[in-house]
Amino acid sequence: MKVLVTGAAGFIGSHVCHYLLARGDNVVGLDNMNNYYDVSLKEARLSEIKKFATGELGVTKYPEASKHAEKTGEFTFTKTDVSDRPAMEALFAKQKFDGVVHLAAQAGVRHSLDAPFDYIDSNITGFLAILEGCRHNGIKHLVYASSSSVYGANTNMPFDVQNPADHPVALYGATKRANELMAHSYSSLFDIPTTGLRFFTVYGPWGRPDMALFLFTKAILAGEPINVFNNGHHIRDFTFVDDIVRGVVAVLDAPATSNTEWRSNEPGSATSKVPWRIHNIGNGQPVELLRYIEVLEDCLGKKAIKHMKPIQPGDVPDTSASVDTLYMATGYKPDTTVETGIKKFVEWYLEYYA
Repeated sequence: MKVLVTGAAGFIGSHVCHYLLARGDNVVGLDNMNNYYDVSLKEARLSEIKKFATGELGVTKYPEASKHAEKTGEFTFTKTDVSDRPAMEALFAKQKFDGVVHLAAQAGVRHSLDAPFDYIDSNITGFLAILEGCRHNGIKHLVYASSSSVYGANTNMPFDVQNPADHPVALYGATKRANELMAHSYSSLFDIPTTGLRFFTVYGPWGRPDMALFLFTKAILAGEPINVFNNGHHIRDFTFVDDIVRGVVAVLDAPATSNTEWRSNEPGSATSKVPWRIHNIGNGQPVELLRYIEVLEDCLGKKAIKHMKPIQPGDVPDTSASVDTLYMATGYKPDTTVETGIKKFVEWYLEYYA
């Protein structure tokens, strides 16, 4: 296939590019390379992707992807913002993609309190540009990143995609829920297969510097205190990035179809009479934040200096994912433990930052 991956220089996007290339797909990566966090890290991710595509990097980290591939796929990159309508129209018209994995977005819950318009520009206007590109260019399947943040004030756990997600507690979550509804309208009007994936607290090598694991590691190694919100009693469904990637690609290969058993008088929240689907991708083994920190301390061989803080505006206390629909659709479900995942992150961090 030829696949567009937006957010290709991002944390999850760079890993998705690697996997698709490993199995022989041709990938066009798109990213605006903004300075929300360290641009040099984004550039390093892109460099790794290009090296892998040209054979300089050697063995893939996803051997199951490459075992049936005759050769590594080709990679091209475009520095473009998804909210740039003329640029997106031209890109879709020129490249004639088979599928789209849309991961570009303004990330971060707390940042949305300070810069709300960033979220509308990227997450709403940008997503509309993607939908329009799919509409006018015969895209076979659009897979896009939603978030566990859509569950908001919901405390009925594990979170199930069949349950309502109508009470977001931060603008970030509201934009992701809006994406799901926008996708439904395009699936309904134009018969475009779309699948939204609600990611649960992703972590791992090449992660984002604004996320807890990155911040904690940097501070602990420097002997500086870490801020532990909600006094460490947050419970999170921490999901290793490789598990996310395998889920994304498995879903890409299983385009959404209409649910013939869907009833308008009893409408479900994750399927429809049109080719539209929603799945959770989470580990299914939620862990308390204090335990997460303890595992990190063990991997670093150094104790953290903890500053206990109250819960922050926009944060939800706990998350836990039901991945039943993902498993039924693809036969896949994440299984990496935090002990394994954090160890791999620490190994990468120590090597990358010397």
